[in-house]
Amino acid sequence: MISETERLDTLLRALLKERPEYSRIQIPATVADKRNLLRSLMNVRGPSPLAPELMRLQDEELAIQREEKGIVTADSIAPSPKFPKLRLWQGDITRLKVGAIVNAANSRMLGCFIPMHRCIDNAIHSAAGMELREECARIMDEQGHDEATGQAKLTQAYNLPAERVIHTVGPIVYGDSPTDEDRRLLADCYRNCMALADSIKLESIAFCCISTGEFRFPQEEAAEIAVATVRDYLDSHPLSSLKTVVFDVFKDTDYVIYKKLLGYD
Repeated sequence: MISETERLDTLLRALLKERPEYSRIQIPATVADKRNLLRSLMNVRGPSPLAPELMRLQDEELAIQREEKGIVTADSIAPSPKFPKLRLWQGDITRLKVGAIVNAANSRMLGCFIPMHRCIDNAIHSAAGMELREECARIMDEQGHDEATGQAKLTQAYNLPAERVIHTVGPIVYGDSPTDEDRRLLADCYRNCMALADSIKLESIAFCCISTGEFRFPQEEAAEIAVATVRDYLDSHPLSSLKTVVFDVFKDTDYVIYKKLLGYD
């Protein structure tokens, strides 16, 4: 088996060769810097097939990174004292081994093209691999138009520990506060993601904080809508296959908000 350095160098040479404008970029010396360059090149690469051998090398590399980060199962997260099916976890959503993780996508549904961007869309596509962008592109080509806000689309998860990824486009808040339509659309995101997970009999789903980042939905109100919508869905679907819903947060402020809503205090 080749070393990680050799694997990364092979991948980097191939991806740099695809873009003549990057001909002056030098492959860095350290593994950490090589990984960052690989992620950046993956981020800017359009949806197109990669040679099977290179895809195998990518999958091997992402598997190493997945194991280094550590996999977190839904069962290892303490349930809410108030709502036994609901759980709160703070950390990288790409570590969660659940039926599906939810990606806060944009209307193009192709992932984030900004190198190393800190959004959830970038993190999920980077950890899943280039196959995910290809599948999303096929879905969008068949659809023939941008994704509507509040809907949900299902894909494979590829190199993620989750079984599937569910992509949803949250509302963008313009002005000082969300409109009633913004609130309705945010609730639709959660409701439609759960219905889609239910349709293929998944037992667990993990939500990120949809629309609270660059889409500017106020964190506390978004969390209230998220928890209320999820509870209402479970209450109104007693035969739902979903046994566990994880609210995954990254920011400390979101953790405090959800901790209170879910009764962990």
